[in-house]
Amino acid sequence: MYILGISAYYHDSAACLLKDGEIICAAQEERFTRLKHDSSFPVKAIEFCLSSKNLDIDKIDYLIFYDKPLLKFERLLETILAFAPRGLRFFLKAIPAQVRNKIWIREKVKRELGYKGEILFSEHHLSHAASAFFPSPFERAAILTIDGVGEWATASYGIGAGSKIKILKELYFPHSLGLLYSAFTYYLGFRVNSGEYKMMGLAPYGKPKYVKEILNNLVDLKEDGSFRMNMKYFNYGAGLTMVNNKFCQLFNGPVRKPEDGLTARHTDIACSIQQVAEEIILRMVKQVKKETGEKKLCLAGGVALNCAANGKILQSKIFDKIWIQPAAGDAGGALGAAYIAYCHYLDGHLLKKDNKDLQKGSYLGPEYDNNCIKEFLDKQKIVYSYFKEEDLLNKAADYIMEQKVIGWFQGKMEFGPRALGNRSIIADARSLGMQKKLNLKIKFRESFRPFAPSVLAEKANEWFDIINESPYMLLITKVKKNKLRILTEEESSLSGLDKLEVVRSEIPAVTHVDYTARPQTVNKSDNYLYYSLIEKFYKKTGCPVIINTSFNVRGEPIVATPQDAFKCFIKTNMDVLVLGNFIIKKSDVK
Repeated sequence: MYILGISAYYHDSAACLLKDGEIICAAQEERFTRLKHDSSFPVKAIEFCLSSKNLDIDKIDYLIFYDKPLLKFERLLETILAFAPRGLRFFLKAIPAQVRNKIWIREKVKRELGYKGEILFSEHHLSHAASAFFPSPFERAAILTIDGVGEWATASYGIGAGSKIKILKELYFPHSLGLLYSAFTYYLGFRVNSGEYKMMGLAPYGKPKYVKEILNNLVDLKEDGSFRMNMKYFNYGAGLTMVNNKFCQLFNGPVRKPEDGLTARHTDIACSIQQVAEEIILRMVKQVKKETGEKKLCLAGGVALNCAANGKILQSKIFDKIWIQPAAGDAGGALGAAYIAYCHYLDGHLLKKDNKDLQKGSYLGPEYDNNCIKEFLDKQKIVYSYFKEEDLLNKAADYIMEQKVIGWFQGKMEFGPRALGNRSIIADARSLGMQKKLNLKIKFRESFRPFAPSVLAEKANEWFDIINESPYMLLITKVKKNKLRILTEEESSLSGLDKLEVVRSEIPAVTHVDYTARPQTVNKSDNYLYYSLIEKFYKKTGCPVIINTSFNVRGEPIVATPQDAFKCFIKTNMDVLVLGNFIIKKSDVK
């Protein structure tokens, strides 16, 4: 039984293939088209899914789309009418695209793919819920989904048990935590649906000075986590921008231009909305616990990628265990939709055992063997050296010790926004200047943005205040006190972005200004080669932690192919590229 799930036409289009309920593969369209957050129909991602099992489209038993286009169309029409006549420009832009794409999705599928089988539709937040619960290691769990907006829902909670999910309650548009957070992302000069990570990284540099302004003017927050937004301050309901002049007046300044510098006011605003978001999420989580009585919680939706909030949920101990879908945004909707077809439509059952999830480490994308890599290198006349595995690991560990930056390309590409050791840029977490070097000379992005550590799973609690494993890099936690450095009085008095220059721990390149980190715990069973590399480094240095950041530069998707990896390597100041068992040094590239 083959089921193909697809998501498209909002952001992060993707495709996923299930075989008898097992995830075979999944990938975002952006990785193939090289257009970041590509929202177009995922033709190339579908081609990959089919080719991975040598299938023709007529071998697919069911194809399912991740939301219900007619419900979304209804919401757009009602919103435009509610905000008339202000919504005219929005109408002229949004409706033609909606009609052209989503309304005629059946015809699109048949035309693009030649598919003649049955086409199903899931609801948006049900797809998110399914992506969270069904791959999780839990037989029963509460489920919380939070994002911008689906058809009408912007958040929902329910219960998953066995092979069924029941949604209990929903919060509806225009009241949306995802859109509230995106409004501030827009106001601070970052790109909506892309720059939210930046605002989360900026928040620790500031102080929560504007929390009262937000809660008194923008959001009427209830004890159960539900809320209503004051739409007098927002423009997303009727216009082509997120906020209006009234919003700008409340925060004493216009929308920041991307090229403008960041001030203390900006960092304070970021800090404030992050604190408000965390409070809303924690209230929601408490309500879900109260209503369901479950001991375990699954999370999905774009807001579930807010690692700082996830860390607070874990620390709160409201639930005994939590599991977060690594591709929590719309890409994961393709996976969730496929599970809805298998479990809800077809009454399929999933076999969960040994308390291990079914996500396969999220290594679900295309892979390239050494023969394929060698063919590419020879064709391009690139100078390389080939090493057997043991020698390759030793060589790479030595390069990290020598403060070299390595592009590390191995195995199956990751599904979701995080590189997890197969499409990664890696370096020494102990290095004093590495964070700045990686941001400015490798990633070409803002200097304030933190980097994440990869750590051997069995050593994680020696370096981080972490209770559970975190294989998908979705939780922010404190660095252990015994690894921290005592600051001087002058260093402690610094504020804003000046905090960036202070060395705070034994692993300064991955320790943020609030002494936190976003660790990836690496298991031998999930990624043997990456684990072995870190283990080699640990044996040579006594430190089981390295830097892991995604193999891409600002504005581009994570690399997918050896060609992508080499192009990225050439246009940055990376020192070494490891493609499979081949090593290419920058000094050898002409």
